[in-house]
Amino acid sequence: MPEPTVSTVTVLAADYFRSYSVVGLMAVLGVLFVAVAFGAGRLLRPVVPTPEKLLTYECGVDPVGEGWAHTQVRYYVYAFLYVIFAVDSIFLFPWATVFAAAGYGATTLVEMFIFLGFLAVGLLYAYKKGVLEWT
Repeated sequence: MPEPTVSTVTVLAADYFRSYSVVGLMAVLGVLFVAVAFGAGRLLRPVVPTPEKLLTYECGVDPVGEGWAHTQVRYYVYAFLYVIFAVDSIFLFPWATVFAAAGYGATTLVEMFIFLGFLAVGLLYAYKKGVLEWT
């Protein structure tokens, strides 16, 4: 096999970095688009501060009491569990398409039951720890 020449290496490097230059150009254009949008919004919006506009607004109700309120962690745990199972359920759709393909049936079935087993163990662990108790 002949040794690559300097010109061949240069051409290969130029082709390699040319593909990344497209990605860099798109990133710059994206940042530029966001900056122009924010700048146009800042220039075009009316700025008329009034005492009513400077009040704290909370769902149409005037705020009463302290600004600190105790929020139970359970809400976040339920939201976190929902996100985990919603994202995991997304993995079931590609599995269903691969399962239908010829030659992948038994392998993908075993893999999916292992995956669902991990989910079941995690849910059982959360139940045993009392995380799913509302009161």
